[in-house]
Amino acid sequence: MAALAIRVWDPPPVETLRLRTFDLYQLLHPRPSTELPVLIVDIDEESLEKLGQWPWPRTLVADLVVKLRDAPVAALGFDIVFAEPDRMSPGMVAQSLMELDEDIRKELAKLPSNDWVLAQILKGTRAVLGQSGHPSQIGDLDRPIRGAPLATLGANPSAYLYSLPGIVRNVETLEDAARGHGTFTLIPDNDGIVRRVPGALVVRGKVVPSLALDMLRVATGQSAFAIKSDEIGILSYIVGGVKIPAGRNGRIWVNYARSDPKRYVSAAAVLSGEVPRSVLANKLVLIGTSATGLFDVKTTPLNPAMPGVEVHAQLLETILSQSYLKRHNNALGAEFAMTALVGLMVIALVPVLGAAFTMLLGAVVEAAGIGLSWYLYVDQLILLDVSYPLIAGLAIFVPMVFVNYFREEAMRRQVRGAFSQYLSPELVEQLADDPDQLVLGGQTKVMTILFCDAHGFTAIAERYKDDPQGLTSLMNRLLTPLTNEIVERRGTIDKYMGDAIMAFWNAPLNDAEHQENACATALAMIRALETLNSERAARAEVEGRDFIPLRVGIGLNTGECVVGNFGSDLRFDYTVLGDPVNVASRLEGQSRTYGVTILLGGATAGAVAGKFAMLELDLLQVKGKDVPETIYTLLGAEEMMNDSYFQALSLSQDVMLKAYRRQDWDAALVGIGACRENAERLEVTLTTYYDLMVSRVRALQENAPEADWDGVTRALTK
Repeated sequence: MAALAIRVWDPPPVETLRLRTFDLYQLLHPRPSTELPVLIVDIDEESLEKLGQWPWPRTLVADLVVKLRDAPVAALGFDIVFAEPDRMSPGMVAQSLMELDEDIRKELAKLPSNDWVLAQILKGTRAVLGQSGHPSQIGDLDRPIRGAPLATLGANPSAYLYSLPGIVRNVETLEDAARGHGTFTLIPDNDGIVRRVPGALVVRGKVVPSLALDMLRVATGQSAFAIKSDEIGILSYIVGGVKIPAGRNGRIWVNYARSDPKRYVSAAAVLSGEVPRSVLANKLVLIGTSATGLFDVKTTPLNPAMPGVEVHAQLLETILSQSYLKRHNNALGAEFAMTALVGLMVIALVPVLGAAFTMLLGAVVEAAGIGLSWYLYVDQLILLDVSYPLIAGLAIFVPMVFVNYFREEAMRRQVRGAFSQYLSPELVEQLADDPDQLVLGGQTKVMTILFCDAHGFTAIAERYKDDPQGLTSLMNRLLTPLTNEIVERRGTIDKYMGDAIMAFWNAPLNDAEHQENACATALAMIRALETLNSERAARAEVEGRDFIPLRVGIGLNTGECVVGNFGSDLRFDYTVLGDPVNVASRLEGQSRTYGVTILLGGATAGAVAGKFAMLELDLLQVKGKDVPETIYTLLGAEEMMNDSYFQALSLSQDVMLKAYRRQDWDAALVGIGACRENAERLEVTLTTYYDLMVSRVRALQENAPEADWDGVTRALTK
């Protein structure tokens, strides 16, 4: 009875457990990224740098709207609010200039305001202005709340929708001109994660649609929207004949896809005409910001720091693709019945079958429940929580047997083992000794960054498409030994990104040999991967399966970074930021191009010169950088460096690169041949790299380079 009562009460921990289960489903099976007519015009860092700080003059916003109107876009939504008159309007500027000639002041006062200019543009545009609900009564209380007309089907929806006493709204001149008025208010769950968006809010008795829904209404030429309800709560919204399912309080689940830069175009680029009309035409366009300084960042199941405007874009994509996550109003009843069934089964069977057989049967029931929940999610996008019934059953089972103490000890060991895989022991001890370090902030340090990513993992993952648990096991087998090598050499794991690892050295504890430790780690990771591949190959041979070896690329770079706890007051991570981090990531990506396993930046290579066997490969200008980087491949430790074959290879490599850079193509080709022979004697694989160099030289022989050719390779991809 207690378990059932807790489920009905649904305290925050129970709700969080349920929501985190659904988060896991989204992480494992996000909405596929497809071409959908949704686009974000981003007031990004580049736009602020080029056009000035926010807020911009309304005349500049009007120019942006004109560009979008003329594309033309299907509808335009503002994830921003123009709550005050533009201070850059001629009349207001005249009032603020104390020494201005009175005649000029009067002439300026006669000019139309910037708000009036923007309003005239909005009148000819399918535009929806954004507004935000507020927990207190603010603004002009006598001014009517703007929102599309509402049709109701069933019960009065106002009893179930979120209700707020106030609203942050646009100036009246703009409100009168716009075709729509939607709220962009996002209400996170108790853990600060935005999983659902209110389809409508009640503000001072007026039902106001969300920004996304009102954009759909305007785009489809409708004058109203509808809400369908029953005695339990909201069932759905209807816009333009499309039914959009919602939860009992009117929130719509967002079926997130992974973040894609293609969703964004820079506002500055639109204004300058760099964005072709074909990119904008017939799109549902949201104007919002990803700029860090404007603080519109939300935590979502797939992204700890997603711009708020993308949440609305993802909601529009969910609706347009009809890929709704469905959490039916009767789900509580189904989960209540499951909890009762599992609890009664445990109570009935433990005395009869004993603890061991009941545990075995419980494991079967648990697997069946998880499988059912996963099937409903993948096949029908239905969210059914089985975590609470299963945990409730376990909570009933444990007191009924006398091994509770031993189970708790085993669980503690498991937790310690799990944490040791993700954090260096020094960091764990440091945080345990001084918990006050867990505050927002950072410090500037010279650090070495490592990115490691599996190559060709997609082909391997394809073989596990019907066995997600097998893929999870393989991922763990790959990441565990690589993680161990990092932690054993004073490295700190920053994060895992699918089949990729990011780590860094020289923080939180100082490491005077961080470059050397990082290079030694990279070599050790390759050795660990070779051991893993040998084990997998032997097992595949016994089982009669084809064997695909796991391969990785590693990028290492050193430079001045900022390291510390970053995020929000609700959620933050200990991580590192800075240009050297981006370069390390780019180097890892370029390891495929050069056909090598480990690529080093020049700063890292310079710091470990004379300690490792390295070869200079190229002068590379990575994507997003203006200054080229001298890149090296790391082949081995000091023992290889002292090998006569390596010394011969290093000498021939130096001769070849000098010939290449002075445009002596015949000598460069001869040098490449010598390098190949020396590499074969050393038994290192550099075939792809030398094939690349031959291809470059042949191309330069056929088409002579420009007079200012500097030998720098400019990467076109990340």
